[in-house]
Amino acid sequence: MKNLRRKTLAAASAVTLGVGLAVTGGLAPAAATGPDTTFLVLAPQGATTDKAAARVASANGTVVATYDQIGVLVVRSTNPDFVTDVAGAGVESVASTAGLGTALEESETVEVSAAEAANITADPTMEPLFGQQWDMPMIDVPQAHAVNAGNSGVVVGVLDSGISSSHPDLATQIAKDKSASCIGGVADTNEAAWNPTTSDHGTHVAGTIAAAVNGVGVTGVAPGVKVAAVKVVNDDLFIYPEAALCGFIWAADHGMQLTNNSYFIDPWELNCRNDARQRPVWQAVQRAIRYSSSKGVLNVASAGNSNFDLAHKITDIHSPNNLPEDQDPEIREDLTNACLDLPAEAPGVVTVSAVGPTGAKSYYSSYGQGVVDVTAPGGDTRYRTQGTARTLSDGILSTTWSKDSKGVVTNGWGFKQGTSMSGPHATGVAALALSAHPDMQPGQLAAFLEGTAESVSCPAGVYNPVPLLDPTDPNLYDATCSGGARNSFYGAGMVNAYNVVR
Repeated sequence: MKNLRRKTLAAASAVTLGVGLAVTGGLAPAAATGPDTTFLVLAPQGATTDKAAARVASANGTVVATYDQIGVLVVRSTNPDFVTDVAGAGVESVASTAGLGTALEESETVEVSAAEAANITADPTMEPLFGQQWDMPMIDVPQAHAVNAGNSGVVVGVLDSGISSSHPDLATQIAKDKSASCIGGVADTNEAAWNPTTSDHGTHVAGTIAAAVNGVGVTGVAPGVKVAAVKVVNDDLFIYPEAALCGFIWAADHGMQLTNNSYFIDPWELNCRNDARQRPVWQAVQRAIRYSSSKGVLNVASAGNSNFDLAHKITDIHSPNNLPEDQDPEIREDLTNACLDLPAEAPGVVTVSAVGPTGAKSYYSSYGQGVVDVTAPGGDTRYRTQGTARTLSDGILSTTWSKDSKGVVTNGWGFKQGTSMSGPHATGVAALALSAHPDMQPGQLAAFLEGTAESVSCPAGVYNPVPLLDPTDPNLYDATCSGGARNSFYGAGMVNAYNVVR
């Protein structure tokens, strides 16, 4: 499934992965000065970071961000022995974050021209592209908008690649005073910093949640709410742990009630708590999510695009996924449930799988009994029913952004597919629920989202929507659904916008 992931820059991948291995595994000979590397240093749970900061200084490290809320320091150091030297009283664990980034999910984009837009049937709110938004009627968005289209007091943090503040469908929707870039683990509130630089992924996600009803383009699930750009994706399209942690804390401390997370922390698609290199990342993410929940934030995450059964992990053939083109990922066999997709499998997170226009599980969507909480439209451009040709219009239409070689920015609309697209549908429905029921706490909101979902039954037998997609491996997308009313493909069912507001 490498083709479902956006390829990273080979040179950068080789360097960052090498640094991570050298520091944590001792695979390279120590030198007096090594590469300038970022680390997460964790103080014991519940302790202050004072002793940890002293240990950092003694190990020739520099603290660049302090998150006392969760007892985590973001540190940079050129000391090749930093992991060994920093160990001591006041430090529970430490990990290099070099090479622990997150490549965005691959998605396809097709622009919709103004001429095409003029010929598309509008919805009752006069949004000209609504006729191609098959996803909105699927979850009863038009009916919901007749009752409640969202409250501007609800702010959704979009932890992603930034949001175009000049987009005509989003310019009025962004809470600029709550937006920031978290690249490097340090918040930067300059508007230029939190705008996109290389990817329109976050702009697309934001449009699904809250594109304005303004007679232009598309409608979002909850056009009455606000979105905040919390940029965690760097120019190489990776999300490093320090950026994700900064994003969770920033959202929690700036009054956001929801976050959308369409990513996972890599290069190991499954982050193993029983691996010393990866355990500190799990600990830090868990702390950040617990803290955000305590501040009233519900975090929503995409299940992933690897067709994994996340409840029965055996083999990971996709990691590390930031290797040069001429290197293959290693095969990790006999994995247990100590290996998790983060943040999707962190406690307290609402995990969302994807369906296509037929309502069946998208061929790429990961799943898992007890892991997937709900499902939502994510697109499936490979099929409508078996034997029919693929069509991009079976993806999700939303807002896009691009920049040419001369730096000229173009805002538009286009199709993408992925659980990256299903997550924001669920987040938008949750935003409508909060608009109608503003006193709900995160746990109540998650339960309400599931309780109002429309149950979807398992398909019979082995599910393979596209048996001829890859003639060399006709069973590539085989998946078996388990469970009853709540099952491994769809969780509690399809989110429903009307059910949460009526």
